[in-house]
Amino acid sequence: VQLQASGGGLVQAGGSLRLSCHASGLEFSDYALGWFRQTLRTEREFVAAITWSGASTYYAETVKGRFTVSRDNAKNTVYLQMDSLKPEDTAVYYCAADRLAVEDSTMYNYWGQGTQVTVSS
Repeated sequence: VQLQASGGGLVQAGGSLRLSCHASGLEFSDYALGWFRQTLRTEREFVAAITWSGASTYYAETVKGRFTVSRDNAKNTVYLQMDSLKPEDTAVYYCAADRLAVEDSTMYNYWGQGTQVTVSS
């Protein structure tokens, strides 16, 4: 199983980025996908998750209303649209896959390599 995250970069506060995570080696439509982020000073924290069908999505309070998670099962890809970015959103963002869309990172068995998002003030 491989998860390949991309789309990170440097953006000014108030700007937008869209992260992508392409999965291979698994039956993509059977899996929930989650996004997490981590900095040097923080533990990995939940950002958003989406169920296998895309019918349900979940967000951390810190990103609710600014971030949108979606998926395209035909392309084996999950997306994280990030709008109104803030400097405190700066982190390495990881995608993860498992059967349930949950906030607990320990429940995810498959992880991507991470993509850096930097928001300047």
